[in-house]
Parts: sequence; C-alpha cells; structure tokens
Amino acid sequence: MAHVLVIGGGVGGLATALLTARHGHTVELFERDTRAPGTSLDRDFFGWQRPGVPQAIQPHALLGAARTLLRDELPDVYAEMLRLGARERHELDWFAVRPPAQPGDERLVMLLARRIVLESALATALRGEPGAVLRHGEPVTGLMTEPGSDPVRVTGVATQHGGYPGDLVVDAGGRRGGVERWLAAAGCRPPVVERHRTGLAYFCRWYRLPDGMEEGPRRPWTVTGGAFAGCAVFPADNRLFAVTLFVHTRDSTRAALRDPEVFERAARAFPPGAAWLDLGAEPLSGVLATAGLDNRWSAPVDDRGPVVAGLVPVGDAITHTNPTLGQGISLALWAALRVARTVRRDPGSVRFAADHHAWAVRTLKPWFDFQVVADGAIGERFATRVARTGTAREVAALFDCALEDPEVMRARARVRHLAEPPERAYADPGIRARVARWLEARPDYVPNAVGPDRARWEKLIAG
Repeated sequence: MAHVLVIGGGVGGLATALLTARHGHTVELFERDTRAPGTSLDRDFFGWQRPGVPQAIQPHALLGAARTLLRDELPDVYAEMLRLGARERHELDWFAVRPPAQPGDERLVMLLARRIVLESALATALRGEPGAVLRHGEPVTGLMTEPGSDPVRVTGVATQHGGYPGDLVVDAGGRRGGVERWLAAAGCRPPVVERHRTGLAYFCRWYRLPDGMEEGPRRPWTVTGGAFAGCAVFPADNRLFAVTLFVHTRDSTRAALRDPEVFERAARAFPPGAAWLDLGAEPLSGVLATAGLDNRWSAPVDDRGPVVAGLVPVGDAITHTNPTLGQGISLALWAALRVARTVRRDPGSVRFAADHHAWAVRTLKPWFDFQVVADGAIGERFATRVARTGTAREVAALFDCALEDPEVMRARARVRHLAEPPERAYADPGIRARVARWLEARPDYVPNAVGPDRARWEKLIAG
C-alpha cells in the first residue's frame, strides 16, 4: 500500500485521490481553497470566486471518454451527477431517427453538465473514503526532496503547518501551480515545455430555459463559424445552457462583445445562438470572457531522462488543451486512473517516472497534437479572415457532411469522443467516398460559410 499526496483539488486532483483510495491506498489532498464543492450548485457555480481555476465558470464538455471512465470506475459518482441534474445525449441523436446501432456506439454519449456537477459528485464520494484526508485551506508551499539525489527525488510536500511525507506526489495543480518553481528551487533540471498559442478569445453567457421546458432544440446546437468568428451552445444540467462566441484576440470588435446586448445580437446571427436565444430563456450571468489560452505540453523529462522522481503530473499540469475540442476533463481522468492503477510499482523510483511519461506520450500526446492542428487552422482562419481551400476544404466538408450522413457522423463522433484517432477514423475508404460524393453534389461548396459576413458583423456590433 502506498501513501499518495495530491496537490490541487480540481477535477484532476479529486479524481486522482478518489481512484487511488479505491485501489487500496491512502491519500492526502491539499487545496488552497478553504472549501470543497458542495451541493448548492448555482451558489457554488456563480458565486464562488476561484482565482486558481478561472475556467470553472466556463462551459465544459464531458465527452464519451469521460463518461465511460466514470461509469466503469466510479459508478456512484456518475449516479450522483445524474441525481444532481446531469443529462445524457447520444451523438447520433442529431438525426430524427437514430441509425442502426454498431459496436462502440455506447461510447458516443456526452454528459451534459457544468463542471461544478462533476466536482460536487467527486467531492461527495471522496469525503466518504476512510483512506482519504482532505486538507482544504492548506496550500502546498514547497516540496520535500532527498538530499543529493539525481534526478531530484521528491519525498513529500510542505505547507504552513509543516511537512508531509509520502511515497508519491501527484501534481494536479494545473498550469498555474507552483511545482515547476519549487522543483527549480530544489535544483531540478527544467522540464521540456511545448507551447502553442491559439489566438482565440471566448465570450460566454449562461441562461436557464423557461419553467416547464426541460430541453432545448434537438438541433442545431453544434459549433458553427465563418471566416472570423464562431458560435456554440453548451446545454448543461437543470435547464441551463451557455452560449459562446469566439473571435481572434486581435479582432477589433472583441471588446464590444462584453456588452450583453451586443453579445446577444451577435450570437443571434448564428443558427445555434438564434435557436436557443429565441426560447425566451432567463439570463443568469453577464458576459464572461477568457483569452490568452494556449495548448501546453509539459514533459518532466529531458534528453537525459526524467528530471524528477517521486512526482508525476496529471491534468493541466502535463497537458493543457484549449477548450475548442473539450478534451481536458477526459485526459485528466485517464491520467488519474493510470496513477491509481500503477502506484504500487515503486512510486518513488526513476523507473516509475519514466513509465508514467512513456504512457502519457502514447496515450495523451496524440490528442494534444490533434488539438494543436485543429486550433492552428481556426486561428489562421480568424486572423486572415480567409477560408482556405484544398485540405482545409475537405476537412470542413467532412464536418458538414456528417450533419447529413449518419455514417460520417459516427466517424466524426468516434474522434470527438476520443474513441478512435482521426488518422484512422477519417482514413476509412467508405467515409472518404461518402464525403467525396457529398462534395461532388455541391461544386460551389464554400467551407465555414455559416454566420454573418464581416459587414453585417460590424453593423451588429455597432448596434
């Protein structure tokens, strides 16, 4: 049995602590915030100031990969989420009649819920674990290390109350945690960091459907966009939904989108925004903005191997992905489960650190790379306001064809829900032939043509 110390009480930290305890180990979780998520969802969601988790108030997507792990490994957490108001939606329900089922379709179900619903369910379960201790309001201030070790070997954490030894420290402190700084202070070689700026800014506003209306329109609520802006709707729990607009960070109209009236005018220019805002929903928030996001891969290795032993990262501490594909929670849960399943294998050793990194490169890095490519295409289009031809046109056609062809939608959904890599799903000859026929029937097809043109957009912004 190992004793594991977890830095950070967000989704990655809570999941790591809970899964590790249920695999027969003891665990202590350290969180700077003075309290854990409770069951007053709206109060915690709209009223809880969480400077260390600025993305907590933004919409989240719980993909099929996250849902599958919760159902298989933490069924009580999944049941609690449903009790708290989370809803399921099968990707193939886009069509009025769902196509005949195929093996693997059960993995294409999204869980519609705010992040706070998952956090509350995880925290409730963790409080009931006899092998877990939650130390809220006790932030980690440094790391305990073994003198003279090379690479640096972490043996515990320090707080204002003293030191806590452990067999393994898990960094779930996110991209803004202090672990890299503490390792540098301990003489650790720097990790290899790969960072890709996205150039995207997001603006969202939360609403509640009218009394008696449990669901919004079946379609459309997908992401749509033109050459310079896009819109998406995120249905959530308890009749809530978020409308999101995204533009380039250098767009001259960006600042005006913070005004609720301007935001709604612009959102109604896109089919998803108009479909949901026309339902008479009650606004629950102002316009919430976030920008300066990047895709960041932090590998605790260099050309000599692991730079640290006794500590491994999960969640945003290893791979922070821009929210356009909604991968973050799924990748964090995968890493949490991996720690829980392997921690009994000499967790303080260099070999354990090397194996964890090798697993991350095999399992997480391909999805990070996919995110980088996807965001690069969006960022370039928004920056230049030009819808590229060639390969970009074929990719856009695949997405648009999927809205009409169930088989192409299934392939797209398998990628979206992290069930199959894009290079395999999209290379299927049958899928390629369907998209080619769809394009042949539309010789004048222009990708990314949904939404207002620039002149209308600027008129909407100006009012």
